[in-house]
Amino acid sequence: MSPKQKIEDLREELRQHNYYYYVLDKPVISDYEFDIKLKELQELEAKYPEYFDPNSPTQRVGGEVTKSFETVAHEHRMYSLDNSYSKEDLQDWETRIRKLVDGDIQYTCELKYDGASINLTYEKGNLVSAVTRGDGFQGDDITTNVKTIRSVPLQLKGDYPDKFNIRGEIVLPLAGFHKLNEERIEIGEEPYRNPRNTASGSLKLQDSSEVAKRPLDCLLYSLIGSNLPIQTQFEGLQKARDWGFKVPNEAKLVNSIDEVLEYINFWDTKRKELPYEIDGVVVKVNSFYQQEELGFTAKAPRWAMAYKFKAEQVSTKLNSISYQVGRTGAITPVANLEPVLLAGTIVKRASLHNADQIEKLDVRIGDEVFVEKGGEIIPKIIAVDLSKRPDHSQPTKYITHCPECETELVRTEGEAQHYCPNYNGCKPQVIGRIQHYISRKAMDIEGLGGETVALLVNEGLINNYSDLYELTKEQVIPLERMAEKSADNLIKGIELSKQIPFERVLYGLGIRYVGETVAKKLAKHYKSIDALANATEEDLINVDEIGVKIAESVAEFFNSEENNLIIERLRSFGVQLEISAEKLANQTEKLKGLTFVVSGVFESISRNELKKLIEDNGGKVSSSISSKTSFIVAGDKMGPSKKEKAEKLNVEIINENEFLQKIK
Repeated sequence: MSPKQKIEDLREELRQHNYYYYVLDKPVISDYEFDIKLKELQELEAKYPEYFDPNSPTQRVGGEVTKSFETVAHEHRMYSLDNSYSKEDLQDWETRIRKLVDGDIQYTCELKYDGASINLTYEKGNLVSAVTRGDGFQGDDITTNVKTIRSVPLQLKGDYPDKFNIRGEIVLPLAGFHKLNEERIEIGEEPYRNPRNTASGSLKLQDSSEVAKRPLDCLLYSLIGSNLPIQTQFEGLQKARDWGFKVPNEAKLVNSIDEVLEYINFWDTKRKELPYEIDGVVVKVNSFYQQEELGFTAKAPRWAMAYKFKAEQVSTKLNSISYQVGRTGAITPVANLEPVLLAGTIVKRASLHNADQIEKLDVRIGDEVFVEKGGEIIPKIIAVDLSKRPDHSQPTKYITHCPECETELVRTEGEAQHYCPNYNGCKPQVIGRIQHYISRKAMDIEGLGGETVALLVNEGLINNYSDLYELTKEQVIPLERMAEKSADNLIKGIELSKQIPFERVLYGLGIRYVGETVAKKLAKHYKSIDALANATEEDLINVDEIGVKIAESVAEFFNSEENNLIIERLRSFGVQLEISAEKLANQTEKLKGLTFVVSGVFESISRNELKKLIEDNGGKVSSSISSKTSFIVAGDKMGPSKKEKAEKLNVEIINENEFLQKIK
């Protein structure tokens, strides 16, 4: 047998044993026998380097060192999930989705694993990249580290597509977590706090051979791609198993919300017996066709819902209350607590939200308070143990002046929060606005983090985000932890931000109430910062989905002389303050004032392309039919109830060709 054939045979044999052991949990040879075969393959690969394969089983031991992880854009956005906490929440969700789709709805119920989300990309059956969730639009490339996880197949088997993504959760099984901690205690090191944070931290270790020592596991749950050979979520789980992925068997296909609740109740009790930590259940509409019909909100798919198990609660002492100033000047009171273990982490602080919340709970310094993790993420105080209140206790008096700049606080009628009105002179507001400006969803300035922004402001090098464009390498090199290469990257990142499109610049300006979605709507409607700045409140309210609060806030922003001077400086530095000519060339007003509902399966164009064409030509896409609907663009499989509703409301139904004629 030739050396090449021997190497290929050994690789295939080891892949099979790896699959039996780490995916099926049914080993057919001993660890010793596996190690002997692996060593034989390593020796052959060393002797014949011309047969190197990056996806060989020998590459799982790691060894490559990554100094910094490259940021990579996701081909398909990784959305968050909406959360529910009760039977009523799930029933409300079902009521909403039944209005948008026809026919019976089946649901796939899956356990919600508490780990680090990952997106794996495979081409021709080989793993080509592993990227963290990041902000959903882009994440960090951690392929080298993920290759060390034995349950992640480096090469697939079966009838897999040429290219696709698969998503899942990287977890640290409880047994492995406890063993890791025993080893750490033995050598006198601090034990890790919880499996989730340990798993997440492991993925960012610079030395992949260190990652290989962690008993990480990867549980997959979602196939993403075009022309996949599946029609449903449940079918997708089975296909992924067939191709070699570790897909949990606990998933169940059900026919009603009552059956969903049975599944939830079962696992709420049985979760303590699982080898992994879970914090809830994910419920998905099973049919991909129905998922497409339902689509997405700005943040989450309409076709999925996470049910979170009841949050853990603990009691501890409230030592003091401090006040934080946000980038908009909003004041947030924070409870400083006697440290307490809650849901696997040590909690020292909890949000008190605003003055009304403090008054409602009658929270006082020295109280014994009950704390829970809201959605198991942010700790919050939910009640006071009045039986333990000290005799000398005094009601909490909310501060009247800014804790940072001592300006008197204001509270507008109807607003829950107090605000510091010192917009340009209050340092946390200045720092916060610049940190928002450089963030990933805004200007995404590589090499510039929140701490560096604070340093730049505190050193007097910048006072607003337009000052960034005058920074020089010589100015930033003396900063703490700033080496020559870091300084080069920072200046280069600032320069590259001049290419960021207008809608993201607008979001980055930090106008109150102007989030990502609103910024896109305003940019699309007004096309340039000048047109937006000249718009009256009345004009703004007439823009689709722009309410009074947003209109007032935008007008107030542009009424400030200082803000207008900053915008002029941004213009002089070449920042994009209008929609590019190229983008404008693809946009028209042909469908202005018209609202479309898109339903069914299309032949010459995808549903998403169709929706984009409607918006690019000035139209609005709606998910449900109403008296305001101008047209329904109908493809194959449009549901009978939609057709019936359209006829009842006298809404014209057109096919894709008729629609394309309208925008020709």
